[in-house]
Amino acid sequence: MVLDSKKKYMFDLTGKTALITGGGSGIGKETALLFAKHGAEVCIIDLNATDAVNEITAAGGKARSFACDVSNQQQVHHVVEEIGKVDILINNAGIAHIGKADTTSEEDFDKVYRVNVKGSYNCLHAVLPLMVNQKSGVILNVSSIAAVVGITDRFAYSMSKGAIQAMTFSVARDYVNEGIRCNCICPARVFTPFVENFVAKNYPGKEPEMIEKLSKSQPIGRMGTTAEIATLILYLCSNEASFITGCDYAIDGGFIKINN
Repeated sequence: MVLDSKKKYMFDLTGKTALITGGGSGIGKETALLFAKHGAEVCIIDLNATDAVNEITAAGGKARSFACDVSNQQQVHHVVEEIGKVDILINNAGIAHIGKADTTSEEDFDKVYRVNVKGSYNCLHAVLPLMVNQKSGVILNVSSIAAVVGITDRFAYSMSKGAIQAMTFSVARDYVNEGIRCNCICPARVFTPFVENFVAKNYPGKEPEMIEKLSKSQPIGRMGTTAEIATLILYLCSNEASFITGCDYAIDGGFIKINN
């Protein structure tokens, strides 16, 4: 198919700059690839996003990467200043943790908080002034079903994703008159290299059994794909979703409404 460069297509992001944290792999990488395909210049914050950037540029897209610790506010501000213009912010970077309240160490709790919660806050703190100045912008936070329902042995992770959801509503309310939209998505389990590594680390020798168990925990009978999640993110960040703000979208194979 040959695209007409003069014609506007749905979900067109031409001229937009999208900042995606954790864009080097998994959901973040898939989102970066899709956004670039739809015309956005993609700026990825991750410790290593070389493969994603190379894949995008090889296909004729625009992409840059920045090695940055999202929990470090000074580093985040430096990156955003270097980018200069941000139309879309995707707060996707995050880490997981297994443990209950009394089995989660203070060190692990603080680490999850620093990356998942403070990392998103730092990006909001750096990007929002730019969006306020230009009177436009879209923010998409990646939360989780763990923010909505109880998940066994996910105390710190659930805490962090609940905070992401609450921050979404707060930002949407505070900046609605500044032309800024803010939404979040709540995915169930998505099959990514992260999940494979997570299972291998925490359930050695039981990988096939655990992958099957995680897949069947969704009523639909499987995990989600990164492409499915990225497509929802694309929609919510496009002009086609311009009437949507302050919402959380479950993309969970029926987990919340059917299981509970």
